[in-house]
Amino acid sequence: MTSLPLHRGISAHRIGAMILRYWYLLLSSWPRLLELLYWPALQVITWGFIQYYIAENSSFFARAGGTLIGAVILWDILFRGQLGFSISFLEEMWARNLGNLMMSPLRPIEFLLSLMVMSLIRLAIGVIPMTLLALFLFHFNVYALGLPLIAFFCNLIFTSWSVGIFVSGLVLRNGLGAESIVWTLMFAIMPLACIYYPVSVLPVFLQYVAWTLPPTYVFEGMRALLIENTFRADLMLAALAINAVLLGASFWAFLALLRSAKRQGSLLSGGE
Repeated sequence: MTSLPLHRGISAHRIGAMILRYWYLLLSSWPRLLELLYWPALQVITWGFIQYYIAENSSFFARAGGTLIGAVILWDILFRGQLGFSISFLEEMWARNLGNLMMSPLRPIEFLLSLMVMSLIRLAIGVIPMTLLALFLFHFNVYALGLPLIAFFCNLIFTSWSVGIFVSGLVLRNGLGAESIVWTLMFAIMPLACIYYPVSVLPVFLQYVAWTLPPTYVFEGMRALLIENTFRADLMLAALAINAVLLGASFWAFLALLRSAKRQGSLLSGGE
């Protein structure tokens, strides 16, 4: 049976085969599934009770109800989108299977597309129960945000893929010794993304840096929606433009690092 072409030789069958491989890996390990559910649930419960306390003692947060829980949910989309992408990539590094994949008909773009789909699957497993907990325990319905939620989600997932592609390329080139960057890079940008506070809180020179990050626009947009009941389409369009640049740059960086890894022979060494 011939593969279904998508664009310039990209095969839907090869992408689907990779997604199926990662799906079976996920189902074969109950700790993997538990981890996807455990941390989002823990976060929303912890921050939900914190918000309850603040709401009872602060007129601002009582008026801006849901900002903390909303920020936690959107942050988890950003973080787990990147982690879901990177974990699937690391599965190949840990199994020393990456060299085999790169010698197969599988194209690098098909490999990355399959990782993107798996990041969405992993994200859904963790975040959907998290949003249901927020609804039933704290009466915060993130789905009530409507169409703006789609804009928030798309911008955050695009950023998570950009970071995931880039850090995967770094691990590919430098081996598993660079694995720690997978877990830490997103936390490095967390203070500048202004998740729990507005950009105006930052020193002026850091505000310029913050506005170069797409998540900053998303969290500012979320606060404008929840506090002022205003959807800032200009913020979402600006975030989308920056994300387009970041995604293009991350694809280019991954392919460059892949070529370098092939020259250095690190694919065959299992990333050590």
